[in-house]
Amino acid sequence: MSSSRDYGDPLVLGGVIGDVLNPFTSSVSLRVVINNREISNGCELRPSHVLNRPRVTIGGEDLRTFYTLVMVDADAPSPSNPFLREYLHWMVTDIPATTNTTFGKEVVFYESPQPSAGIHRFVIVLFKQLGRDTVFAPEWRHNFNTRDFAGNNSLAPVAAVYFNCQRERGCGGRRME
Repeated sequence: MSSSRDYGDPLVLGGVIGDVLNPFTSSVSLRVVINNREISNGCELRPSHVLNRPRVTIGGEDLRTFYTLVMVDADAPSPSNPFLREYLHWMVTDIPATTNTTFGKEVVFYESPQPSAGIHRFVIVLFKQLGRDTVFAPEWRHNFNTRDFAGNNSLAPVAAVYFNCQRERGCGGRRME
């Protein structure tokens, strides 16, 4: 698998490494499907595409290994002034390896992205847990910090993907408001 320290890595190029995560080495497969479309780093989606929670399948080898999935908006409320960074949209814990999120515990219910200004990066991160029932949901969604959350819950990032989303009729690139 590739290392995020590689500057050709889309997570580095998209600023996910730095804004949301520290460099890490991807070691588990993560497949995210939204509206029957597999998500690749940097792809563009509209709010109407992400009304329903993604279908997420994870790899691994041992059903006794558990993972936590987190989805955050790295650019809330706007890319030019992300003072609510990060906003937590979804969290599922205790997902057994080789399964999908329906086998885990949805501890923060999915909230569909509704960016109002600019192009937002929505980051989906998979973490390896120390064991079952070792991860607890935060008390609020705004100003969530993926790094701190991982540290406080002894989580190690093993995979990540992000997509871009802007309001339904938005156009163009990132611009200052």
